[in-house]
Amino acid sequence: MTGVRIVDRRFDSKNKSAVNRARFIRRFKTQISKAVAEAISKRGIADMDNGEKIGIPAKDISEPQFRFGKGGVRHDVLTGNDQYHAGDELERAGEGSGRGGSQASNDSATHEDDFAFHLSREEFLNIFFEDLALPHLVKTQLARIEEFKRVRAGYTQSGVPTNINVVRSMRGAAGRRIAVGSPWRRAVKEMEERLEQLENCGDGDCEEAQHLRREIGRLLKRIEKVPFIDTFDLRFNNRIRIPAPSTQAVMFCLMDVSGSMDEEKKQAAKRFFMLLYLFLRRTYRHIDVVFIRHHTQAFEVDEDEFFHSRESGGTVVSSALELMQKIVRERYSSSAWNIYGAQASDGENWDSDSPRCREILGGQIMPYVQYYAYIEITAVEPQNLWHEYEEVAAAWPGRFAMQRIAGLPDIYPVFHELFRKQLVAVA
Repeated sequence: MTGVRIVDRRFDSKNKSAVNRARFIRRFKTQISKAVAEAISKRGIADMDNGEKIGIPAKDISEPQFRFGKGGVRHDVLTGNDQYHAGDELERAGEGSGRGGSQASNDSATHEDDFAFHLSREEFLNIFFEDLALPHLVKTQLARIEEFKRVRAGYTQSGVPTNINVVRSMRGAAGRRIAVGSPWRRAVKEMEERLEQLENCGDGDCEEAQHLRREIGRLLKRIEKVPFIDTFDLRFNNRIRIPAPSTQAVMFCLMDVSGSMDEEKKQAAKRFFMLLYLFLRRTYRHIDVVFIRHHTQAFEVDEDEFFHSRESGGTVVSSALELMQKIVRERYSSSAWNIYGAQASDGENWDSDSPRCREILGGQIMPYVQYYAYIEITAVEPQNLWHEYEEVAAAWPGRFAMQRIAGLPDIYPVFHELFRKQLVAVA
């Protein structure tokens, strides 16, 4: 069997390589994901929402090929040969002056450059976020429904060819042919019986017998002309849209902006929350984000003030937890919403306030949230708030996570660890 390859060389064809590009990304997903991870570790949050030019080792994308083995006799046809004749000896590849000039290496090993591949913004973010998810996203809200699913709902007489129900159409065609042809078949049967009587009596050549034969032939032709299938017989699968429960979630972002949080720590916290915000907005349709800044007092702010306000002060972490608890009670019912929290702080807090934080978080917030992540931004030993939260983590395994960020390079690994997809065991 001869293979046929069709190449589209039309100049006005847009995105004609989209299918091949998607196939390439799927085939070399491991190498591309590794290159994306390396690229992420080198870029800043301002460049997060851009594409990336990555390199894949050429050996990883090499295609298997059939070649002649050593030995034997074979003839090669070199097109355009104007230098060699039969019997001439050819130089081995790499010998002679070559194209290396005076800077050529004496290394006998052959090397290939990496394959350069440019990922678009969408492709880059898809690969980066593909293995991330909000843990334990299970509750559904039936009150606000904006999603629909299509389900089968009988048959209809109109539709597109791809929705034709062949069995139902053929059954209808068979019924129509039976209904239309039954009177004629009944008349043919009666005429055949009368004709048989005349022939048995020796009157097969009489005028009546000839008339019966003509009528039988005419009716049989009419029966044959009944269409095997008609447009009237066609039935199409009918599909209707029905409301589907939509999953809702709310993420509380709590950021410490007290005086102990110097500019470097605040920048680390902001970058973490920027990455979280980008991930949430890109991945989930129904999600609310509540921004809370706190020093001695906590305030619910908008996105712009959360990331750009320069307000500072003392430290009372419990104020942020109390405000979160209040907002949950007033606006987000735990029976309808998946509630999440992410808190960033340097861990420095009044000694008397840290136990209060543990009590609020462990006893009043954790029973209603799906997942809570605490990020402590410090390069020194854990602070008193960290030690109090360790008790919360022990009491709520799998629902409460703690990570430390010592510097900017730790942001991406910590974020990935906190929100990576969890495998669900099936009993």
